Amino acid sequence: MKKEFREALEASPIIAAIKDADGLEKCKTSDSSVIFILYGDICSIADIVDEVKSSGKIAMVHLDLITGLSAKEIAVDFIKKYTKADGIITTKPTLIKRAKELSLYTILRLFVIDSMAYENIERQLKAAKPDLIEILPALMPKVVKRICKMSATPVIAGGLVSEKEDILELLDAGVISVSSTNPDIWFV
Repeated sequence: MKKEFREALEASPIIAAIKDADGLEKCKTSDSSVIFILYGDICSIADIVDEVKSSGKIAMVHLDLITGLSAKEIAVDFIKKYTKADGIITTKPTLIKRAKELSLYTILRLFVIDSMAYENIERQLKAAKPDLIEILPALMPKVVKRICKMSATPVIAGGLVSEKEDILELLDAGVISVSSTNPDIWFV
């Protein structure tokens, strides 16, 4: 992971994850250095990224949630060529590989919903080699702690985080950052 990206995560461990125009406006004044963009379409994503970047923040686009982009490598090429995004978030290891080839930051989002998903984490990390992984849902401190210990890849936790206490438990479990769509958390 590039030094600038890691330092930004360590300096402000709460990541503002935005899902609409209201979140975009609020994130600009948040303490978050890194912004997860969880909405948009092929016509609006460049403008959304520009607004995030004009606030001096790192823009990470969740490819899987951008309307009009497919789950193919060309979607990564599109983000690189037509936006100023710093990186991508995706659940698809093949897209992580392509983003790394294009020198974008990469986050592999993993839903740990059962033991099979948990057991597949190491295999997916070896295949994709992302800069970071994001574990959802976050509110499983014991599981998150085990993942942090087994993974050499830094871990972000997200999903269902609603209180400062949640953030402290997750940071104590070993995550580098916590992502949330809840604006109340961004200003803690």
